Amino acid sequence: MATKENSIAHPTLIQVRFPANQQKGIHNRWHPDIPPFVTVKPGEVFKIECIDWTGAQIGNNDNSDDIKNVNLTGVHNLSGPIAVEGAEPGDCLVVDILDVTPFDKMPWGYTGIFELNNGGGLFAREFNSKAAKAIWDFKGIFATSRHIPGVRFAGVSHPGLIGTAPSAELLATWNKREGQLIAECGNCVPPVAFPPESVGSYVGQDLGKDVLEKIGREGARTIPGREHGGNCDIKNLSRGSRCYFPVFVKGANLSVGDLSFCGAIEMAGIITFSTSIIKGGVEKFALKQPIFLPSPIDPLYSAKLVFEGISVDYHGDGKQYNMDATVAYKQAALNAIAYLQKVFSREQAYLLLSAAPIESHVGAVVDSPNACVTLALPLGIFEHDILPKEDGLTKKDFGQCAIRSDGVV
Repeated sequence: MATKENSIAHPTLIQVRFPANQQKGIHNRWHPDIPPFVTVKPGEVFKIECIDWTGAQIGNNDNSDDIKNVNLTGVHNLSGPIAVEGAEPGDCLVVDILDVTPFDKMPWGYTGIFELNNGGGLFAREFNSKAAKAIWDFKGIFATSRHIPGVRFAGVSHPGLIGTAPSAELLATWNKREGQLIAECGNCVPPVAFPPESVGSYVGQDLGKDVLEKIGREGARTIPGREHGGNCDIKNLSRGSRCYFPVFVKGANLSVGDLSFCGAIEMAGIITFSTSIIKGGVEKFALKQPIFLPSPIDPLYSAKLVFEGISVDYHGDGKQYNMDATVAYKQAALNAIAYLQKVFSREQAYLLLSAAPIESHVGAVVDSPNACVTLALPLGIFEHDILPKEDGLTKKDFGQCAIRSDGVV
């Protein structure tokens, strides 16, 4: 029989409240001088609450002015750091993701297109991006959006951003190499990298002024993934996943945030962890970056429409690139967007590819000069037929996603 004595909940070690910049246990820079906010023992099961990556700047509403005006100097908002007893530099921190769920009081998320000059995105230059968004409602494992009607898909939730703290030496390496890239590029739009920035830097702990200023001056921005993990947005790292992270500082100092549903539906919620340590794991496994075992739980969509791209910018200036898989992927995605525009608006098509359970694969990187990349779009997510037909595709009135209040797209 269940009793109070034998029914003990796993503890929630970090609880989040709003606004983010008044919250204990949150930080938005990577730096070895940020001390652990909580400490756990190996094998302990615990829960961590996470605010969304912007710190709740984006609302459940029907215009995208909040996307347009979002303050990106204060992102991402990470919960932690979490120290694991016994972890030392050179070890491997094993992190089991036991569950990821939205808050009961916030069963929704959003997908956004950011402005060219404020956040950008994969096609910021191609589309001269203007802010737009779609709000997605979660009903169990399914998501639907009033801003992209006629679509419903199953998905799993995952941490978009998870990693261990860098050592001082590793942090200096990041800042040096990314600074060189910025210097080589000049004033690129969108930027090629984001240097340390004191404005917006936040550590939700009672630290001395000198320490906080040092973190703001040196701390690495959380935008890209790096050797420690970070912002990799691997959608299969959901419940049941196991992660192997290199340890660079005592305690490992794990941090997590940027929770997402399926692709890039941003949300706030709760993640449940258990950890263990493999001593000397960096040497044993030649860990230059984390290794992941994806979740065994994944939505099943067997029928897919596959779009191909090669390393020729035929959606732009027609330039031939040599074995460039990034160019090839962008062409595959642009091919899919162009196809979906026969049914939806461009903004809806773009947001749909950001949110849906698509799969991309590198088909070939040996046949010079063209790398080949594919993008597979599940047919089962649509309530109507989108297959190629003799009569073409049927343009239906699916309205428009949430756009700026001035109507600019």
